[in-house]
Amino acid sequence: MLRYFFKVLWVRVEVEGIEQLDTSKMYLYMANHVSLFDIPLLGGYVPGFVRGVEARRQHQWFLYGWVMGRLGNVPIDRENVHASIKTIRQTIKIMQNGMSMIVLPEGHRTLDGNLGPFKKLPFFLAKEAGCEIVPIGLSGLYSLKKKGSWLIHPTALKIRFGSPIPSGDIESQSTIELRDNVRDKIQKLIERP
Repeated sequence: MLRYFFKVLWVRVEVEGIEQLDTSKMYLYMANHVSLFDIPLLGGYVPGFVRGVEARRQHQWFLYGWVMGRLGNVPIDRENVHASIKTIRQTIKIMQNGMSMIVLPEGHRTLDGNLGPFKKLPFFLAKEAGCEIVPIGLSGLYSLKKKGSWLIHPTALKIRFGSPIPSGDIESQSTIELRDNVRDKIQKLIERP
C-alpha cells in the first residue's frame, strides 16, 4: 500500500543493498531524516513488517497520525527526557517480542538537506535491544518536499541499505562511538544531488 502511494505521486523509487538482509531476522533500522515522507518510504520498502519511533506531535495530525498509530508506530515526546526514556523502554519490549524497528537518530528533519548530528538515546536503545543495526541512506527526499513547504516536486528517490552492524560490534563500542560510527556509515550511503 505504501509503495502505491509513491506511484500515485509519480515518484520512482530505487532500492540498493536489500540483498544483504536476512528477512527472518529482527533488525534496528536507522536512516537519515529528510522529510515527512521518510516513514512511509521506509514502511513501504524495508522488508517485513516494521514499526517506527516518531515525534508525538505527528501522531496528533489529522489522518497521518491516525494511520501511523494504526500501523503501530511508537510516539516519542522529544521535549521530555523522562517520557523519551519510557518510550525507549517500550520500544525495547516490542523488539524483544521479535519486531524490527525504524529510528531516525537525528530526531528532526534536515533544514538544508545535509545530515545533522545524531542523538544519543537511539544508541542506548541499540545496545539494550541487542540486535544488529542496519544503516540506511535516503536520497532525493529533500528535493521531493522541503521542511516548511507543502509543495511536492516529483523526483527519483533512492534507498541504500548498508551492511548490518553485528551485535558484537555494537556491544564492544561505547554509546558515543556507536553513534559516530553509524552516522559515518549513513553519511556514506547518502547520494549528493
